[in-house]
Amino acid sequence: MRVLLIKTSSLGDVIHAMPALTDAARAIPGIRFDWVVEEGFAELPTWHPAVDKVIPVAIRRWRKHLWQTYKSGEWKAFKASLRERRYDLVLDAQGLFKSAWLTCYVNGPAFRARGGHTPVAGMDARSAREPIAARFYDRKVPVARGQHAVERLRLLFALALGYDLPPGPGQYGLNRSRLLAIPNPAPFVVFLHGTTWATKHWPEVYWRELAERLRLANIGVRLPWGNEEEFRRAHRIAAGMNNVQVLPKLNLAGVAGVLVQARACVAVDTGLGHLAAALDVPTVSVYGPTNPGLTGAYGKTQVHLASDWKPCAPCLQKQCTYMATPDDLARHDPKREWPLCFTRVNPERVAGRLSTLLLAEGPR
Repeated sequence: MRVLLIKTSSLGDVIHAMPALTDAARAIPGIRFDWVVEEGFAELPTWHPAVDKVIPVAIRRWRKHLWQTYKSGEWKAFKASLRERRYDLVLDAQGLFKSAWLTCYVNGPAFRARGGHTPVAGMDARSAREPIAARFYDRKVPVARGQHAVERLRLLFALALGYDLPPGPGQYGLNRSRLLAIPNPAPFVVFLHGTTWATKHWPEVYWRELAERLRLANIGVRLPWGNEEEFRRAHRIAAGMNNVQVLPKLNLAGVAGVLVQARACVAVDTGLGHLAAALDVPTVSVYGPTNPGLTGAYGKTQVHLASDWKPCAPCLQKQCTYMATPDDLARHDPKREWPLCFTRVNPERVAGRLSTLLLAEGPR
């Protein structure tokens, strides 16, 4: 059986689909997947043994330059790549209009003229993130909300492909050994400090305090970065600390190679935190405005520290609208500790849970 999977972005969403592939490969002998994914994440699906072919798509870039995309032939080449193979099923695991729209190009006019039609499956209108997506599907699968994204995808695959959902937690199925270079003899922790929403950033003063605690324990810190803003933040965190190293700019495989050598990670709500979980790296993840019960890092040895800031957390807002009270201002410094919800997940609390992880894991 051959399935075309459409799960284009983001980094965390792509990683969330991998346990479902593992389930399917164990339940259906010989099943193989081709995967449509955003070009920036095209390397990730190749790490899963059930994936044969990766078909990069560049919706984010193409929609900014429509004429150039058409003129260059990129769009034509992408459509042709969707039709190179015959599929038994097209599975849209994204549940958005943009991903459902891509399914139309698998069953092209010439293919339909010959009487061909590949069935398309996806979440029904009550389950999909954008209900309009369900209009594109032949098989509309009900998947209850209110559960973790990994479990929703596992259920979608099981119902769409016709097997019983395996008991127990999902397994990513990635091969760590292919990413492991020469082991680093000096113990270190990776700080995954970069994220998208302004409200998800743990205060820099907290990162520095945690790094100092690790220095006293003779443990190094590694800081990856992916853009200019993250580069500057990494250098501010590392300033004056001899146990902290700002890494060179790395691709996903490079970051993964660092992660598998780390004793542990500390992460905000970020795609790289999901990558650490997929690679079984012990991680303490801190959450302010978001809910780890639905989209938190999924896997073994994953510790979620969520703010219980009573006025509003989790607010699920990209910009903080909380108005500090006189009592807040007397206890905290908003210039250094914003958003204030993170004062409930301070360095002392994170260090305590991180110490427990490090002691439990021992040398890697």
